[in-house]
Amino acid sequence: MALSNNVIGAINFIAVLLSIPIIGAGIWLTTEPADSCVKILQWPVIVLGVLVFVVALAGFIGAFWRIPSLLVFYLVSMFVLIVLLVSLVIFVYAVTLRGHGDIEPNRSYLEYQMDDFSIWLRRRVRSSNKWDHIRSCISSSNTCAELNQRYRLAQDFFDAHLSPMQSGCCKPPTKCGYTFVNPTYWISPIDNAADKDCMQWSNEPTKLCYNCDSCKAGLLATLRTEWRRANVILIVAVVALIVVYLMGWFAFRNAKTEELFRKYKQGYT
Repeated sequence: MALSNNVIGAINFIAVLLSIPIIGAGIWLTTEPADSCVKILQWPVIVLGVLVFVVALAGFIGAFWRIPSLLVFYLVSMFVLIVLLVSLVIFVYAVTLRGHGDIEPNRSYLEYQMDDFSIWLRRRVRSSNKWDHIRSCISSSNTCAELNQRYRLAQDFFDAHLSPMQSGCCKPPTKCGYTFVNPTYWISPIDNAADKDCMQWSNEPTKLCYNCDSCKAGLLATLRTEWRRANVILIVAVVALIVVYLMGWFAFRNAKTEELFRKYKQGYT
């Protein structure tokens, strides 16, 4: 029985270690440009990672100190957490399935449209109240200001591989026909009514295209990239957790079987 407890404890210690990349993925998201302004996914990931750590630690303590109630708590709680993590992985995959940028002639950067993204993601930025906060967060960063330092000539700018947020928020959409002066200053065409975003553009550094749908789409494209990267970490961690959980469950079942067999033998001796 002692050997079985040691095995279960070692397995649960591995589960403790597996909580670290989950928590790390959530913390990493808090440092990324889009997630630092939106704050949707990182807290669920961090909370689930912390819960995995606590539950796995309880299983580790229960195994080495032979506390059956903690082991049962571990088995039940970890099963629930694995189900929640799998659900989160599937959800993130589903909402980030769409959202590829569009290629424009003679441009290296992509243009982004709101309709290209999932309905759930679009709802996160449709509300004016939500967007006011997000817009303020983006405008306070150096996302657009740094472009003026890097690109002086129009062709250099057109050949640049801009981030989705830079493409959507820092310049007018290409289809509007604005004339380049510098990355954040453009001359309006005679007719700029091709799209409502064309009328939203402003050369004021605090406004630019922050009210444009293209800016919202650029933010969602950035979220999509960040979430898909975090989802890879979650997938690896969840698969490993499932393997560790199954090993722990079989070890626990075998330990209980050995204990029952020992008591059975003692009853006949």
